[in-house]
Amino acid sequence: MRWPRQLLSLLVVLTLLAGPPAVLLLLIGPPVGGLPSKKQVQVWVQQPLTEDTLTAALTIGAWLLWLLLAYTVTVRAVTRLQATAAWLRQVPLPTPLQATASGMAGAAVFGVTTHPVTTAPPQPPPPSAAETPEQPSEVSPTTDDGTVSDDGILVPGGWLPRDTAESVAAAAALLWLRRRRDYRPRPLSPNAPDEPHTARLPSAVAAVQAALADAPAPPSAPAPSDSFTALVGVLPTGGLGLTGPGALPIGRGLLLTALLAGQRHSAPTLVITRAALTNLLGPDAAPLVRRLPQLTIVEGLGDATRLVEGSDRRTIVILAEDDCDADDAPHLAGVTAAHAGRLVVLGGWPTGRTWHAEATGHLHDPTRPEDSAARLCVLDQVTAVDLLTVIAHPEPTRPSPALPRTPPPAVTPRPRLPRQSTRGTPHRPPAAPHQRLHLRVLGEPTLLIDGEPLTIRRSAAVQVLAFLAAHPTGADTRELTAAIWPGLPRSSLTGRLYTTLSDLRGAIRTASGLHVIDHTDDRYRLNPAHVNVDLWHLQTAVHHAATTVTDTTTAWQAIRDAYPADLAAGRTWPWLDPIREVTRRRVIDACAALADSENDPQRALVLLQDGVDIDPYNADLHARLATTLTALGEHEAADQLRNRYLSTLAQAGIDDENRDHRPASGTITSRAFPSHP
Repeated sequence: MRWPRQLLSLLVVLTLLAGPPAVLLLLIGPPVGGLPSKKQVQVWVQQPLTEDTLTAALTIGAWLLWLLLAYTVTVRAVTRLQATAAWLRQVPLPTPLQATASGMAGAAVFGVTTHPVTTAPPQPPPPSAAETPEQPSEVSPTTDDGTVSDDGILVPGGWLPRDTAESVAAAAALLWLRRRRDYRPRPLSPNAPDEPHTARLPSAVAAVQAALADAPAPPSAPAPSDSFTALVGVLPTGGLGLTGPGALPIGRGLLLTALLAGQRHSAPTLVITRAALTNLLGPDAAPLVRRLPQLTIVEGLGDATRLVEGSDRRTIVILAEDDCDADDAPHLAGVTAAHAGRLVVLGGWPTGRTWHAEATGHLHDPTRPEDSAARLCVLDQVTAVDLLTVIAHPEPTRPSPALPRTPPPAVTPRPRLPRQSTRGTPHRPPAAPHQRLHLRVLGEPTLLIDGEPLTIRRSAAVQVLAFLAAHPTGADTRELTAAIWPGLPRSSLTGRLYTTLSDLRGAIRTASGLHVIDHTDDRYRLNPAHVNVDLWHLQTAVHHAATTVTDTTTAWQAIRDAYPADLAAGRTWPWLDPIREVTRRRVIDACAALADSENDPQRALVLLQDGVDIDPYNADLHARLATTLTALGEHEAADQLRNRYLSTLAQAGIDDENRDHRPASGTITSRAFPSHP
């Protein structure tokens, strides 16, 4: 034990501080008895070395040595106190939930008996209330964000059935594929305009993606059902009124579910009155509403009735309570039921059924209180708007400047294509010889120590390394927790992040003896003096190519050589998509620039194929490749390329241009490819 030695050291220090003054005062007295007189000064000048003067000099020296010792001890004590205070400020305090759990565990330990005790599983807490400006009685449907149950997912501001959540994640993935398809390679420039369509998706979408990634469906689970069909099965025919705190949250869930189903199957149609839509999303959502597909807004029940009668598809009609007319509403409900659709009124409905809607998404029929209906999707206004953005048409933007195109030179057609490059052979930059640690994030994230991969136990730790590699200037605690655990309350994540970082830094320090992650001013960053990152090499090559005016071909080739694979390939972390897309765009910019500067069509063909391998969804690259094939006389190969590309888009769900309703800079139909005889 260390405390006896520490106590002995303290006693020695106190003895040194108190002993000399006590001895000097006891034997000699105070060091200064007053100012010397004029006669004493004259005697000292005439004879300075007397017994009294020597005694006084030794006494003064002893007091000065003691003062030096006291000063040293005081400075050391103040330094230790400051270091202790700084350490205490960094120690993560337990959250109220952790403190409660610790207290319960302690009570269980000290109160244990020899008799077996049976405890019931804890019941979930009741939903907490949260008012909204539009509906004071509306309560938030969730209390614990980001958790996954067997039948759904809790996210900030809502609860989604699992099939609806998977539809949101699929729509988000489609959104990024469309952005990849529509991008046109442009010149590398240090003053390039902002990247079009690379903004991060809303936090609610990231929370859904992260929750699904953390809790994938088990292999034995049945295939997810059609959310729209399940929704129609829950709602009764003949119309339904919804009252209670969950009326508007369920209405937003109906809106999202119907529009997502229309994206997947192009079957259901949603008709809603303007008053009902304003109640659900608020007046500020008008710009978003105009970009929502398969959403029909009507002013009155007459327009809604005509639309339902003229449609051959199932339709959900949503009305506000003020829209209901005693004569028109029952007729509209009958027409909707005849077309296998449903009518929902957000409020009481005197002429039809009215059920009570709970904030959790459960519906209750007052006439049959013993029956419990299935749980429906519930969303607050902010979350609903965020989730709807993934299916909204993008706002029109100015097309990015394309690279200067040079017509392919006339060549003699060759019957056989050269062997096209593949992504199988990685191009890795040489590592700095003086650094032992190398972090690879292009491809599978791996930390190499002297060429050997380090085993990292926590998946969150791998994500921390990749995030810090993608942010060389570092990130604070809030940025790290929001990126790695989106949707979870920050109060419960501080300790989790501290544990993850402590485990990661300890593993690296044990294996290499180096401190790789610095922590200064609450910002974590990778130490460039100790670790070599492949993504930083790529970014350096991009910056050099954007600023160089000589030997641009070599600079463009350096970008391609520094890119072996996508950033964190195979990972589905929500924060990755914007950074991964920008990184990929710079590489295909280099491939397109190399192809355009190449005088040999065969070499240009290989370079364009390399770009297509990097991004198989980009329309502009496929159009360039088809043009080069046609110039070489390889019409059959151009047709095969066209069919393969359209098949790739069809498998991804973006094959129908009419469904996209968007002008693409690189169109996905046959018009993207040059015609030939």
